[in-house]
Amino acid sequence: MFAGVTRKTRAPTGTDRVPETQPHRDPDELGAGTAPGTALAKGCPLRDNPSEVVSSPASSNPGPVIPLDSPHRRRLPPLLRRAWYSLNQTFRRRIAHTGVTPDQFTALRTLLEGDSQGMTQRSLTEAMSSDPNTVASLLERMQEAGWIERKAHERDRRAYRICLLPSGHEKYREVRDVAVGLQSDVLADLPESERERFLEQLEVVAMACRRAAETSAKMTSR
Repeated sequence: MFAGVTRKTRAPTGTDRVPETQPHRDPDELGAGTAPGTALAKGCPLRDNPSEVVSSPASSNPGPVIPLDSPHRRRLPPLLRRAWYSLNQTFRRRIAHTGVTPDQFTALRTLLEGDSQGMTQRSLTEAMSSDPNTVASLLERMQEAGWIERKAHERDRRAYRICLLPSGHEKYREVRDVAVGLQSDVLADLPESERERFLEQLEVVAMACRRAAETSAKMTSR
């Protein structure tokens, strides 16, 4: 914007201070020692693939950042899988002596908290976030154990209502304290003031995952 403007300069005198010259630094050095998720650290193989690198719009100094699927960042799928697998295995071991599996406990709890007249297999499957074949096999074993019964649906001849029997109530009460204790043990690593907020945020993520599953199901059925 100052093109064509001539500025007069004067010769430096002895009292003038010469600006200190900043040493040249290799751009790679500027990324060394930075935290993952901000600038690419020195030695990161992703530096050589700029097409895979994105800039952070929220940063006051936009620059290359590590992609969401980089092993240098926290990633949602591995974290969810690790949490679910560890929680499920721990729960399975703690309740092994009761003869109840984690999936059976989930079914018992869902039936207890669901329709007092009994739930259909379809509604139970949706509430458990499971698949029809898994739930069908699960209910068959629970019926053989005498924990549930199937009653004819009053309006739909093709459906049954699944109801808890007294022995099913007893099994639920037997395992419930173990389930509550395990949840308390896991959440104890968080400050008490943050636990409910964490569960609220986790619920948001769970609902987003369900919406994604429903959307993909509709797309593949077309």
